Amino acid sequence: MSGHSKWHNIQAKKGKTDAKRGKIFTKLGKEIVVSVKNGGASPEINARLRDTIAKAKAANMPNDTIIKAIKKAAGDADSINYETIIYEGYGPSGVAVIVETLTDNKNRTAANVRHAFSKADGNLGALGCVSFMFQEKGQIIIEKSDHDEDEMMMMALDAGAEDLESEGEVFIITTTPENFGTVREALEAEGIEFLEAQVKMVPDTLSNIEGDDAKKLEKMLDMLEDDDDIQEVYHNAEFPEGWDE
Repeated sequence: MSGHSKWHNIQAKKGKTDAKRGKIFTKLGKEIVVSVKNGGASPEINARLRDTIAKAKAANMPNDTIIKAIKKAAGDADSINYETIIYEGYGPSGVAVIVETLTDNKNRTAANVRHAFSKADGNLGALGCVSFMFQEKGQIIIEKSDHDEDEMMMMALDAGAEDLESEGEVFIITTTPENFGTVREALEAEGIEFLEAQVKMVPDTLSNIEGDDAKKLEKMLDMLEDDDDIQEVYHNAEFPEGWDE
């Protein structure tokens, strides 16, 4: 996945994550509920729950909060049933956007997603209209700090990773979705802490965006990420150097 810089996008995303931590914890709690309902409350036998817990820890969700969410999901058989729905479309400047939702009201969610695209002069398309520009990959982001790049590279590759890139102040480790859990657990066993750890849609190439279109896309992403039904928003935009999302 090398050949283009991701560091500015990572910086912007981390800033937003820090500012909206409470909302992110709510969304992670929803993911935990779905993981427990689908595979049980034991991380040892529920790989999806293990991955969700890792994602929550990378977002600095407290262990007590994670444990409470698991127990609540396991003990509440009548809790809300969420449905996963994916939306795809184009934002300003033809930026490709994928929106992943967990919802108990499809009509509400569809209307909200459509409104966000429309406000930014974007448009929703059919399922598959932009996903061919992305690959599903495990991605683990680690702050460089005192880590040696060669040692980190060998550790990641030995565990089954596909690649390690050095970008700005972080290392980005890429895995197949199937090997993500194995690589993550191997790094955890070495005491490595993550800024991000999840299976996600990674764009093959990034598309430059600037000026008014960058502002429109920024507002669109904010609208989508503020929606409680929306779990993840993936895009292939690269904002200008120094852009403050």
